[in-house]
Amino acid sequence: MYPSLKITFLGTGTSSGVPMIGCDCEVCTSTDKKDKRLRSSILVQSANTTLVVDTGPDFRYQMLRENVKRLDAVVFTHPHKDHMAGLDDIRAYNYLIKKPMEIYADSLTEEAVRRDFYYAFSDTKYPGIPELNLNTITLDPFVVGDIPIQPILVWHLKMPVMGYRFGKFTYITDANRIDDTEKEKIKGSEIIVLNALRKQKHISHFNLSEAIAIVQELKVPQAYFTHISHQLGRHADVEAELPKGIHLAYDRLVLDI
Repeated sequence: MYPSLKITFLGTGTSSGVPMIGCDCEVCTSTDKKDKRLRSSILVQSANTTLVVDTGPDFRYQMLRENVKRLDAVVFTHPHKDHMAGLDDIRAYNYLIKKPMEIYADSLTEEAVRRDFYYAFSDTKYPGIPELNLNTITLDPFVVGDIPIQPILVWHLKMPVMGYRFGKFTYITDANRIDDTEKEKIKGSEIIVLNALRKQKHISHFNLSEAIAIVQELKVPQAYFTHISHQLGRHADVEAELPKGIHLAYDRLVLDI
């Protein structure tokens, strides 16, 4: 039986976040807290296991804001900086839990982790560097603690990105195409999270209408959109336009699965 999960949206913004530096548009100057978006990540918690999907540049602040005292693993979607740049701050958890952090990533992302955080893998290690235990994943299911995870391959233009299904909940970010074979893995989900960057067409992300079409095609009853840019519009305005069962996610939204 799949464990009950608490899903917390740590961030729902695109790579620049919202507000974007130097921008005075109506979204970036909004006083609505739902228009303040850190870089995209989720916290997944069962009774016995806590993991994050991605460690973006806001990772340290996200962990402090949610008062996360224990973390068992990091599961990566892909190697872009807005999804992995905060990994160095994992060393606080190394100190707290007295062991290396379990990292789950495909071979492409693992290569980037080894390159960008090379000092964690050097023969001569100075005190206080991150301690990482890399676990290379494929499209085969794997388990973190008591949480079974099904990888789902999606495409970010030409880059393979890992989406993940946690029981009835599917999380996909940074995609503009999902092959039919992978769509089969999503069917039957009760909740899907999908990236919806903006209303205009984009080269490597679903736009709003494309994300809505995917949800309706797969007949998932409840959907939340993430990886949102300031170009999408104000949260309240866009939310009011969405079909029944489809919502914009926002930072600190909590779902009990």
